[in-house]
Amino acid sequence: MAFSVSEKKKKIGARTYLYPMPTTIVGANVGARPNFLTIAYCGIVQHSPAMISVTLGKSHYTNAGIKENATFSVNIPSADMVVITDYVGMHSGRDTDKSCLFSVFYGELKTAPMINETPLNLECRLIKTLDFGGTNEIFIGEIVQGYADEKVLNAAIPDIQKLNPIIFSMHDNNYWTIGQHLGKAWSVGRNFLEKKSKT
Repeated sequence: MAFSVSEKKKKIGARTYLYPMPTTIVGANVGARPNFLTIAYCGIVQHSPAMISVTLGKSHYTNAGIKENATFSVNIPSADMVVITDYVGMHSGRDTDKSCLFSVFYGELKTAPMINETPLNLECRLIKTLDFGGTNEIFIGEIVQGYADEKVLNAAIPDIQKLNPIIFSMHDNNYWTIGQHLGKAWSVGRNFLEKKSKT
């Protein structure tokens, strides 16, 4: 089989062009107080048990707290929190006390600070720390409990439109909101071949 380069495509380099990215606020107790950090390098690792990853630069202040307590939180801010979310990501906990920015609560693990103002919170137990020799550390956490404002739920499941999360585009550094509904997953593509044969 012969392989060829598409004439339509332009090489843009090996960078993290995975669009879109979620904007989250990661929480951890560092020393005696809660600290928070805005992170978009966050993703689902496994469905059951529910596991999530957060990738933090090795120089971040929050890392020590995650390792110390073996817990962290992932807080999902809504679009109306974009200003404070950006502020949290611009200032290190070494220099700025970010514990006073939010109303903080704790859950089952007792040491993973969560934000009352964000409509969705994931409380995580640290399972593994990965280091591939680059600039980051990857923290894999098991989600032991989720918490949500009732106003963003639809039949006990977070509704993405009500949640109104902040979406991030890396490399041009912009925040976005979600767009229109396109179709029901595992449904809209069901008759793809049948429809294609008729065209």
